[in-house]
Amino acid sequence: MMMDDVNDLQGSPEDLSAGIRQRSKRISKYGVTHEPPKDDAIYYPQDDTHSFFARGRDIESVYTNHKYTEREKETLGTFESLDYLPSHSEVYKQWLRRQPRRLDWDRWIMMALIGFSVGLIGFLLHQLIDVISEAKWHKARDYIEDDKVLIAWGWVLGYSLIFVIASTASVVFLRPSAGGSGIPELIGFLNGTVVRHIFNIKTMVVKFFSCCFAVGGGMPVGPEGPMIHLGSLVGAGLSQFKSDTLKFRLPFFERFRNSEDRRNFISAGAAAGVASAFGAPVGGLLFSMEEVSSFWNMKLSWQIFFCSMVSTFTTDLFNSAFDGFRYQGNFGLFKSDKYIIFQVTKGIDVNILAFIPTVILGVLGGVFGALFTFINLKIARTRKRLLANIEAPWKQKVVRMCEPILIIIIYASVSVFLPAAFGCSPVSSIPGAAENSRSLQAYTCPTGSQNSSNKTYNQVATLLFVTGEQGIHQLFSRNTHLEFDYGPLVAVFVIYFILACWSAGTSISSGLVVPMFFIGGLYGRIIGRAMVSFFGVYAPGGYWSWMDPGAFALIGAASFFGGVSRLTMSLTVIMMEITNDIQFLLPIMVSVMVAKWVGDFVTHPLYHALLELKCIPFLDAEPVIIHEGKDIVNLELYTAKNVMSSPPVFLHSFEPVDRIAHLLLDTPHGGFPVVKKANNEEVFDGLITRLELTILLMNEDAFEPSGGEDSSLREPEVTHVEYQQLTLDKLSNPRGTQDILESYCDDTGYQDLYINLRPYVNQSAVCIRQNFSLHRTYIIFRTLGLRHLTVVDEHNHVVGIITRKDLMGFNLEERIGEVLVQALARERTNVEMAETTHPSV
Repeated sequence: MMMDDVNDLQGSPEDLSAGIRQRSKRISKYGVTHEPPKDDAIYYPQDDTHSFFARGRDIESVYTNHKYTEREKETLGTFESLDYLPSHSEVYKQWLRRQPRRLDWDRWIMMALIGFSVGLIGFLLHQLIDVISEAKWHKARDYIEDDKVLIAWGWVLGYSLIFVIASTASVVFLRPSAGGSGIPELIGFLNGTVVRHIFNIKTMVVKFFSCCFAVGGGMPVGPEGPMIHLGSLVGAGLSQFKSDTLKFRLPFFERFRNSEDRRNFISAGAAAGVASAFGAPVGGLLFSMEEVSSFWNMKLSWQIFFCSMVSTFTTDLFNSAFDGFRYQGNFGLFKSDKYIIFQVTKGIDVNILAFIPTVILGVLGGVFGALFTFINLKIARTRKRLLANIEAPWKQKVVRMCEPILIIIIYASVSVFLPAAFGCSPVSSIPGAAENSRSLQAYTCPTGSQNSSNKTYNQVATLLFVTGEQGIHQLFSRNTHLEFDYGPLVAVFVIYFILACWSAGTSISSGLVVPMFFIGGLYGRIIGRAMVSFFGVYAPGGYWSWMDPGAFALIGAASFFGGVSRLTMSLTVIMMEITNDIQFLLPIMVSVMVAKWVGDFVTHPLYHALLELKCIPFLDAEPVIIHEGKDIVNLELYTAKNVMSSPPVFLHSFEPVDRIAHLLLDTPHGGFPVVKKANNEEVFDGLITRLELTILLMNEDAFEPSGGEDSSLREPEVTHVEYQQLTLDKLSNPRGTQDILESYCDDTGYQDLYINLRPYVNQSAVCIRQNFSLHRTYIIFRTLGLRHLTVVDEHNHVVGIITRKDLMGFNLEERIGEVLVQALARERTNVEMAETTHPSV
């Protein structure tokens, strides 16, 4: 069951303090007895018997809920949740009173610090990648020019292997959680689920260098996804001015050490990561709002906008003066070809007829995006199944190391040898390509002089014998209608699609943005080339000049990005900011929307599908519940009572030490309602979490002899445990903690010692009536970012509790299905009774 869940409880609260206790599982450093898989890449549910094309698994529209196996549901239950707002207790209010009063100027300073730090990291990341990749391709071109193809292949392969091995080894052996883009885990955390190690300084260091080595080494991946995760890491760490890993806690910005501010700064860091990676501050703000964050307000929008602006400014400022860490002068001169990464210099007038191929590209984007997601998920499941069948941990690590190595061997070999399968193309036969000829790769073709009419180039080498970003530049280039033929485009599309899909999910730090732009640009260029073949080449400025393959490559890139991620607003703005092609705003919007609509009918968005694959609990903005796959259920017709877990385990305001120790050792629940006496009845008073109780029991100064139930009514001015002690993320000595708790249970002396919980209880814990609308229950739970939602009856007696797992789509369908079955059974019984009472004549 879920850490915060109270499902399947039997007996009264007092029964939990008696009987035989089985403590085969020890308390972890997070204060719980069950933890999620330490290495997600290895975990595989053995009860997965679904077919390859089973609906509801990897093929599922956004209007259906994911189908989990029983083992996957158990894994879902091992994740803890967290509240968005800090616990509103007496100790919290006392702590607030001691904080200096200011008008949020320190919050703006922190946003500026995060933006500057993320911008600097983005600058260092891209400079390192450029240095590593340019050294490889520069030497390889020299060998190719000397007709030493085999030596060029050996150089490219050997050079790439060194960096890819370093990239994957750092992830496999040092920090597995640094693998991938980190975006699914980030989305899950900001939605309210605790994901271990994603905001650790060790994760940050491994993420940075693994991404540098993987992208620079030539893997078909990009740095943008890791850059978003790195930005959130900066936001999580810098805002707290403390580190559990490095064992320091600085006395600055202490008022930000609460769950709400930390999560807001993490959202700002993610936005700054997008802004630095793309040079798109507005796109970063919208990406954080649309995809990453679950909680938002207008004040936060201004602050994150400022953070994104500082991040972009910092990256552009350093890029203006440095190229490959070599000082070029012109410090502070923002050249458009540097801060607009895929700048389109020649605008084209948009014709209404252009929307016909735009819609086609949108459909292709949705289809190919869904196919990319489906294949990626199947590869991930196959990888998990293979690794789960290997018992020895060192063998698992060897297999994980071999996968990226195999991919880079294939990709490096293809990059060097595939161009040989295609002939040379004369530059002079391509209108508009002469001025772009410096970017064309000759490979083994005759180069001629710079202005020679017999200069030739190789089309495949122009796409593969360069970095991914340089290849995208070529695909987006304007007035180069005949630069690429169908054969090279199709060949590169098929190979790159498969390898990029395979690479996403391997044990390297990598992103998908560059591959998505590259793949979309390829099929967009194919459609544009087909338009040229049918209707010919038209001079710029005419009625038919919109038929430019480069323009359709840009639309194709946006459509594939949208088909995979299902982003809309942020994607459109990012495309504008990275290309400066405002004329194609409307076609890009159309292609993105069509791609989203088509993709939504086939699969879930990639990042959300990966959340489901990793069994990370996530609540969508709106629940979609379908009964038996056909009838849409209106949640307004059901109540909180239909999904709550009961009977709940609750505590009194004045509780014996040994009983609290029993609860912590014998139950997995993440929180407990607290009740108080009112008119001789036990009514709901608040809520206290498991970790808070554990920390209280570690401070014996808080213990006091029995003074009766009235002792809980005291409001002490000074508490024994301060608020900062209660905000610990994990226990420093879990084994010692368990030993102490067991001693409390075994020593009868602690039966007469009590803890007054009132100063530590969340007095603003939300509760609802059991007949409250289920739809509104969902809205309240997600909007407020709750961890627990207590259910009471009309007399304010605690009758149940609702947690994240209770409101997940699959659980809602199961619970409501049970209610519908019971209702149908009652209806049949009534009909039968009516027929018996009034038999037909």
